[in-house]
Amino acid sequence: MKELTEVIGHVRGWRRGWTERTKLQRIDLYTRVTLCALPWIFLVSWGLLPLGATLDRGPAAMALGGAFFAVNAVQCLLSNRNVSLSFAHYRGSEPFPMRRLRLPAALLAVLTGLLVALAAVGGIKDEGLALLVLDLPVAFTIPYVLLVPVRTYLLHCTAFAVALVALLAAVGVPGGLLFGAALSLFVVFLLVLTSTRPSAWSMSVMWQAEDARDMQARLAVAEERLRFGRDMHDVLGRNLAVIALKSELAVELAQRGNAAAVDQMVEVQRIARASQQEVRDVVRGYREADLPTELLGAKGVLEAAGISCTVEGADGPAGIGAPPAIQAALGWVVREAATNVLRHGDPRHCVIRLTTAAGAVVLEVENDGAGAAPEVGGGVGSGLAGLRERLAALGGSLEAGAAGDGLFRVTATVPLTAPRGLPPPAPRSVSPEER
Repeated sequence: MKELTEVIGHVRGWRRGWTERTKLQRIDLYTRVTLCALPWIFLVSWGLLPLGATLDRGPAAMALGGAFFAVNAVQCLLSNRNVSLSFAHYRGSEPFPMRRLRLPAALLAVLTGLLVALAAVGGIKDEGLALLVLDLPVAFTIPYVLLVPVRTYLLHCTAFAVALVALLAAVGVPGGLLFGAALSLFVVFLLVLTSTRPSAWSMSVMWQAEDARDMQARLAVAEERLRFGRDMHDVLGRNLAVIALKSELAVELAQRGNAAAVDQMVEVQRIARASQQEVRDVVRGYREADLPTELLGAKGVLEAAGISCTVEGADGPAGIGAPPAIQAALGWVVREAATNVLRHGDPRHCVIRLTTAAGAVVLEVENDGAGAAPEVGGGVGSGLAGLRERLAALGGSLEAGAAGDGLFRVTATVPLTAPRGLPPPAPRSVSPEER
């Protein structure tokens, strides 16, 4: 099953690549939405509840509280805008323009000033101060932690914590509340670090794996092209050289009036026809199919593509007991049917069944998840239609179509005794589609 094995890389991309990439995109979207929602969760909980105390602390406290909430909401919007770009920067796919941090940094400074002013005028309760400190840096640090190394992030967070605690101490906040504020900052900085960077790292690894899978598929295609080119060179190189030499010899003999020129041209004609047949064999991937080998290869290829495969009757009289010509013909059926299982629909299970009935060998290849049935009537000599020609040479037949309940079934029937006088299929020219 060399041909099927070689094509498995991009077949898996055709059949499952879209599904896998869609799942990955959903996980990526879920991660980004979670990080975008996190600042808003802090805003409407720990950022909003403590500000309710400002309603009965005077106009100054109310104004400062309203300004703190409004600026914090703008900070959350900017954070959401920067999350995707910071993800791209972390993955190395797109640099983050650092100028986009100027406004968030300025807003963080404004929020810090508003919080210190609220503490100075007594606009919030003691326990509310720790909650506002928790909410203060979240929106800024979520994208920022993806843009700088961990060490730089921790150093900057430490400097910010020291500055905030010093400012709160300068406006007369008691030592116990200062300790609570410092602890709150430590918790929120650690929370952002342990939630954001691991999520980004996981997504980066998954996208790298997806890119590697795409690259592997492209390399497989390139390798197949190189193999095909080598085969064509091996087939045509020697024969064309012989044709050129014999043609030159025929010309010289003809100029001398030697009758041997005719023999040389006949030989050129024979080599040209042989070369044509060899090229056809290369294009079709021709080789004599062996039923046990094809059954084993089909099972391995299908299972490698994530499709459960069951083979029944391979060791019985319908399998190893059939004549070699019938085994070869059924081997081609197994190969083509397995290829169609991979290319069409979204199968999860395939059954290959060999039986004998009424003096004939019956091969059935049945799979679930059938999509649109492949065309079998057009393109004579290609696909399943080509198998009909091959089976007809043995007096056999081929049927392919939907079997109900989402099943697709290919049934090949070959009599154990081939009819006498049945000529082999005539050679045909290669159509442009096959080329």
